Amino acid sequence: MTAPDTGLESLEKNLGYTFRNRALLHEALTHGSFLQDEPQAGPNNQRLEFFGDSVLNYVITEAIFREFPEEREGVLSSRRSVMLRGSHLAALAQRLGLDAHVRLGKSDDALGGRKRASILEDVFEAVVGAVYLDSDIATVRELVLTWYGPLATQILNLELADNPKGRLQELVQPAHGNTALRYDVVATTGPRHALAYEVTVYLHAEKLGSGTGSSKKIAEEAAARAALEKLEMKDRESGD
Repeated sequence: MTAPDTGLESLEKNLGYTFRNRALLHEALTHGSFLQDEPQAGPNNQRLEFFGDSVLNYVITEAIFREFPEEREGVLSSRRSVMLRGSHLAALAQRLGLDAHVRLGKSDDALGGRKRASILEDVFEAVVGAVYLDSDIATVRELVLTWYGPLATQILNLELADNPKGRLQELVQPAHGNTALRYDVVATTGPRHALAYEVTVYLHAEKLGSGTGSSKKIAEEAAARAALEKLEMKDRESGD
């Protein structure tokens, strides 16, 4: 296993921010499991994660409110939820390199804790809280919106990714109509209380993709993602 980089200058470069109080950054990167091995290492990041969660919520809420002046509350709430989803925060954490710097206990590290979405989400929120405490709301707003990138584009991409069946329908509808797709359950496995479903999606008689999941809905979405990948690969090959 590759040991994480202990120097924080490269991380600060990724963040676009240099801490005046480096102890805040150390705290933000310290998972509770690290203190089991190093009990004198200082506080873990739970308090900063709690605080950063609220700061992030405010920054994104304000940004969405200003970005979409004509939208109603329900749409704004939905878009905020997409932007604050844990999986997206974990992806942002990886993009910034937080996974390489988070301080984990040896056991959690060996079990792949650096890739665990819940840990990365918490570290991201903790870093947001740490930046705020080290600076001010204007600075953390600028950084967070830089990390996210253009909001309208991000929201569109995340909404599309969250609805693979809708994306697939939109893709095939112009040429094939509204009823060309069919989702069939082709297999179920496991005990009754924990069934796993396998679903195949067809375009007329052509098999486009298959997927599995703990519910028919999840399996259908997995099948739709596989179909989208197949169709996108065909498009790339035809363009070569």
